[in-house]
Amino acid sequence: MSLATESVHTRGASLSLHYALRELRGGLRGFYVFIACIALGVMAIAGVGSVAASLGEGLAHEGRTLLGGDVAFSLIQREAKPDEVAFLRARGQVSVVATLRAMVRALARIGNDQLALVEIKAVDEHYPVLGELVLDPKMPIAAVLAERDGAFGAAVDSTLLARLNLKVGDRVSVGSATFQLRSTVETEPDRLAGGLGFGPRFLISEQALRATGLLQPGSLVRWIYRLKLPDKAAGDTAVAALIEQVRTALPQAGWEIRSRNNASPQLERTINRFTQFLTLVGLAALLVGGVGVANAVKSHIDRRRDVIATFKALGATGRDVFSIYLTQVTVLAVIGSVIGLAIGAALPFIIVGVFGKLLPLPVVPALHPDQLLLSFIYGLLTALAFGLWPLGRVHDVPVAALFRETVTGEGQRPRWRYLALMAMVIALLIAVAIGLAYDKRVAVVFVVSSMVVFAVLRGVAAILMALARRLPRSGITMLRLAIANIHRPGALTPSVVMSLGLGLAVLVTITQIDGNLRRQFLAALPDRAPSFYFIDIPTNDAVRFGEFLKHAAPQSTVEDVPMLRGRIVAARGVKAEDLHASSDSEWVLQSDRGLTYTGEIPKGSKIVEGKWWGADYNGPPLVSIEKKIADGLGLKLGDPIVVNVLGRDITATIGNMRTIDWQSLGINFVLVFSPNAFKGAPHTHVATLTETHPDPSGDARIIKSVADAFPMVTSVRVREALETIGTVVTNLVLAIRGASAVTLISAILVLGGALAAGHRHRVYDAVILKTLGATRARLLGAYALEYLMIGLATAVFGVIAGSVAAWLIVTRLMTLSFVWQAASATAVVTAALVVTVGLGLVGTLLALNRKPATVLRNL
Repeated sequence: MSLATESVHTRGASLSLHYALRELRGGLRGFYVFIACIALGVMAIAGVGSVAASLGEGLAHEGRTLLGGDVAFSLIQREAKPDEVAFLRARGQVSVVATLRAMVRALARIGNDQLALVEIKAVDEHYPVLGELVLDPKMPIAAVLAERDGAFGAAVDSTLLARLNLKVGDRVSVGSATFQLRSTVETEPDRLAGGLGFGPRFLISEQALRATGLLQPGSLVRWIYRLKLPDKAAGDTAVAALIEQVRTALPQAGWEIRSRNNASPQLERTINRFTQFLTLVGLAALLVGGVGVANAVKSHIDRRRDVIATFKALGATGRDVFSIYLTQVTVLAVIGSVIGLAIGAALPFIIVGVFGKLLPLPVVPALHPDQLLLSFIYGLLTALAFGLWPLGRVHDVPVAALFRETVTGEGQRPRWRYLALMAMVIALLIAVAIGLAYDKRVAVVFVVSSMVVFAVLRGVAAILMALARRLPRSGITMLRLAIANIHRPGALTPSVVMSLGLGLAVLVTITQIDGNLRRQFLAALPDRAPSFYFIDIPTNDAVRFGEFLKHAAPQSTVEDVPMLRGRIVAARGVKAEDLHASSDSEWVLQSDRGLTYTGEIPKGSKIVEGKWWGADYNGPPLVSIEKKIADGLGLKLGDPIVVNVLGRDITATIGNMRTIDWQSLGINFVLVFSPNAFKGAPHTHVATLTETHPDPSGDARIIKSVADAFPMVTSVRVREALETIGTVVTNLVLAIRGASAVTLISAILVLGGALAAGHRHRVYDAVILKTLGATRARLLGAYALEYLMIGLATAVFGVIAGSVAAWLIVTRLMTLSFVWQAASATAVVTAALVVTVGLGLVGTLLALNRKPATVLRNL
């Protein structure tokens, strides 16, 4: 019975598995790069998914503690009315917290008259309802915050002590009240729910806050009412029912409502987006590794040509051979995926074990089968997508051609059935990548970009080979040999260009984004950026405050605008929660926004649709909205917008749309209303001071003079605020670098694998040339020139592609300015050339060390 008959009629797929495993008994030689590439990509995706899922479980498990209750009701610029508070207290235990920014002054009598911006958190006697507030030294919170000896108590972040050179027991002033620093805050159970702060925590009592005099009409104070339901009625159904009751009974309250299931929505969105980004980085690693898979499969088939010829001579069909080696590739992909899954699944446990006490986030390590299964599918689909082409070519190649292929490099396109199978696998991979993405738009861009990059890289390789083929014959032997190697049959050019090009494009993208973020937040500020923001300026003192600033800094420009806080509750007749906002505009619906009114077009704004209402307008309320936000919300001119301000719903019609130069860091708002929209509403002003000749040494003088004359006004130094944001950005960039390192390692592995795949050809060429009289130095020079030319051409593509990708990400997604970082691009090109030539010469030296007689006898 022939092998083909036996395979078809007897054991079928089991025979393919039998022969596949039988060949693997000799070891995994030639497949280490294959397995490593799949393992790295799967590890990245499984690790990111597992950590994100563990963090999500931690947030869900600690949701009540993070929120400080089952439901939190927030108001800005006003306290809840007695009937509103009574409504909440009738349904559970209520704890009240107020937050705002203010200036704290170290008292001069202790020889230290410095000031600092702090984040005040005023709490009532019930705080904390859930979780534990850890203080140092440990003492009851009531004792810490109580008033005694003429001063209220305060617990502060230790960074404030360092910043003002204070110690526990010292006294400071805030507004018109005096405080004694009695303890430092080690752990604050609800810290994450408050978001990013620009100053150290300053924890005081609600009574002390009222004594400061900071609670003026229109002050930017956020009042949060945390409601803890009775334990017997604290399920998710009860929470949802309570929220619906509040919305029905108090429709005009203007609450921002959060439940324990979304204690920190901004944090969850950030985690989801960052997880998607890191998952895409993992997919990029898999795609780069896919080139290694293709190289390994092609090299393996090339090495097994004798075995394949024997199979066919014994009656095996092309389908039989394809099945055997497809099974082999699948088994190897499973091995690589399992290795990656094991490491990725262990990552949450490793992170908690090593960094548990340092993590500000509640990570609950656990195994997440859904994430691991998804990672396994990614690994298997990637291996098949890249392995099917070289596998499919085996089907119709006759035995004689298999033996000739080493010399002639003959090849052909696989049959349509294999191309169709490959297309199905690629389509499934794309569907999974897009279908399970948090932001499908970003996923689509990634998929399309990957396809374009692959096509362009193939084009670069083809152009490079065609150019080398058409160059005139050089009289320099080394150069002539190097050029011939670039375009000869079986040349390494396509593999090297693909693997090196993908890795370089990713590396350049990351370095350019990194450099621009650092430039934006940690380096030079825009020339016209203000030096200070001043908030909570009482309306009655706005004119006097402006004159004071001009006197204190006569060479500076002062800008002053009124400011309120309000929340969009409806637009174009649709409730905010039912608006289908785009991913880059949904943030305007998720919390209170700064609002202003004016008769003049704000500086830094340009009208792109409609007309401005003018300084004398006195008709129905109109609103100007930022153009991108309007598009994201599906709004057009004439649509109504309803905002809740101080417990009142105010309806205004969109009169025009603006583009805004956010880069100037000047005062600007998404929503700007006509002057009559908020007539009679209590509010404050916000001002900026832009120094013509910035003098960092004079900043402390300005802050001190403002605090002396206007103790209720809060000063925010722009550079310090950007440095705070910059710290967060730096941490994110570090995480991106770490994840991207996986892609770079894959690229280096693939490059090494591509060079290793051509080792047999190198040995053959080196032996023949040495026999004909070529010296070792001349051969090394020729190969070095070959790798240098291929590496340089690929590096140029990598720099261009990576720079374009970085420009799109920075300008379109991050809405920041972009400056090309020439130094980092040069460093990348240099590193690429060193790696390419270095790895290439290592393989060449091994080839040159082979004895000609041994090789020639086995040809």
